[in-house]
Amino acid sequence: MSSEASTLGTSPRPPRPGTQKSSGSTTKKGERGAKEKPGTVLQPVGEEESKNPEEYQCTGVLETDFAELCTRSGYTEFPKVVIRPRPHPACVPSASLSEKPNPDERLSASCSINSMESKYVFFRPTIQVELEQDDNKLVKEIYIRGWKVDDRMLGIFSKCLPAVSQLQAIYLWKVGITDKTLATFIAILPLCSSTLRKVSLEGNPIPEQSYHKLMAADSTITHLSLRNNNIDDHGAQLLGQALSTLHSCNRTLVSLNLGFNHIGDEGAGYIADGLRLNRSLLWLSLAHNRIQDKGALKLAEVLRPFELTHTEVVERRRLLLEKGSQERSPSPSTSRHGDSREKPQMTGVSSVALVDKSEKAQAAKTPKGLAKKKEKAGEVVKKDEKSGSGQSPTPGAAKKEDATKSAKGKVTIPEQKLAKGKNVKTGGKEKRSIFLESEQLVAEATEMVNPLLEPVEHRDGKVFMPGNKVLLHLNLLRNGITEVGLEGFLTAVRYQVQFSKHKTSSKGPMGLLWLSLAKNYFHPQCPTYAMIQELMLPRDPIKSKLKEEEATAFPT
Repeated sequence: MSSEASTLGTSPRPPRPGTQKSSGSTTKKGERGAKEKPGTVLQPVGEEESKNPEEYQCTGVLETDFAELCTRSGYTEFPKVVIRPRPHPACVPSASLSEKPNPDERLSASCSINSMESKYVFFRPTIQVELEQDDNKLVKEIYIRGWKVDDRMLGIFSKCLPAVSQLQAIYLWKVGITDKTLATFIAILPLCSSTLRKVSLEGNPIPEQSYHKLMAADSTITHLSLRNNNIDDHGAQLLGQALSTLHSCNRTLVSLNLGFNHIGDEGAGYIADGLRLNRSLLWLSLAHNRIQDKGALKLAEVLRPFELTHTEVVERRRLLLEKGSQERSPSPSTSRHGDSREKPQMTGVSSVALVDKSEKAQAAKTPKGLAKKKEKAGEVVKKDEKSGSGQSPTPGAAKKEDATKSAKGKVTIPEQKLAKGKNVKTGGKEKRSIFLESEQLVAEATEMVNPLLEPVEHRDGKVFMPGNKVLLHLNLLRNGITEVGLEGFLTAVRYQVQFSKHKTSSKGPMGLLWLSLAKNYFHPQCPTYAMIQELMLPRDPIKSKLKEEEATAFPT
């Protein structure tokens, strides 16, 4: 009776006459009051429990951790973690339909797949995940599409994502990222697993256009997609400076997708400036932008020998003087103190004489090492002789050992390693394999020689540096390029073809292998475009392989 009295006492209005027909009606009203009362009590409980997420220890299972953290943070409704759906095999007929197709059965099957309920489920906020094939509990990719991710939700992600041990990629599509939440998201990335290499931030326009923060010097991202973000020339300037400047350079980014933005000629010039001294980017897409001939000529200029500016010439002279002083200074390679003094200099951009010093140190150590190995076993000496010559007639174990020794024995630059991935690839997935292996080689190279110390050419009192031959793929599909811009690319392609012909060693950069210029403002049958395609066809490993297979299958 006391509980009923207290419950009824909470009702602000007395019962109207005629409503209390029996004691049962009073009990129902009391039950209704009891149901309404906990709703007012839950709010302070939720505020108390909002402090509990700090005490929760994540298990590494994203579905469990995310649900628990959302509950402890006071969320009553939150997105579910689901496996990313695969397309239905609608084109594959069933056993019953293969005998005699029935239009009614096909219609019913189509309706069952594309039902209204499944359409609404598709647009319901979820966290879609891709799982490892070997272990169905390990999440390797995360897809978030079409719902706003605010600071509160990012706080939950900052606790559960670092516990995902095999996370490789994060895809955020139209999640309402702002400049503030982008900074929070960037702060989460270093906390995640070291396997995280891909970040896609598409359909998230930010007025400040601060996407370049994802390409900072300490960033570990190798694949970055920034499509559909309304990036204009100002944003392209920030991205170009993140690729490289006179005193800094991004050394981890392998692919950058800037398609479907608003980059014009000025922005393309900034991207081209970033490619002057960048020696890690392999794949660049500027498709579906507003680049015309002026910007196209800037991009083509970087792919062939270009003139150094006055500031670049001054910096090159400074680096050469520093290199000479380091070579003249007595620093025995066998001393531990000498090694400890050199290590801090290796991380700087100006410490570019490291390859020469390491080679000299190895040359000083080689006779002793070979003498010891000759005393131990003759087979080891033969292996060292093969690795020293840099030639391996067969792509077998000797070639793999050569690659590992060159990676561990001395400091190398990525453009010297990229050609190794070219001779190993076979099959239809050759293009993808080249990028994957090149990415691995770039990641292994901890140090990089400053491009300003590359061999230069002096003409008419000017200094010309070799063009960027590390970039493998350039996509300029659907821009505003005419035949004027095509002439610049034709000159660049001719230079890279001649460079490949005069190479005396299999080592070194491969140069441009794919150049997409279709759907621009020129006729598809124009002579300049046809010449570019003719020159690029032998360089494309996929098209050239298909042409060889066709010639073998249908001999003339």
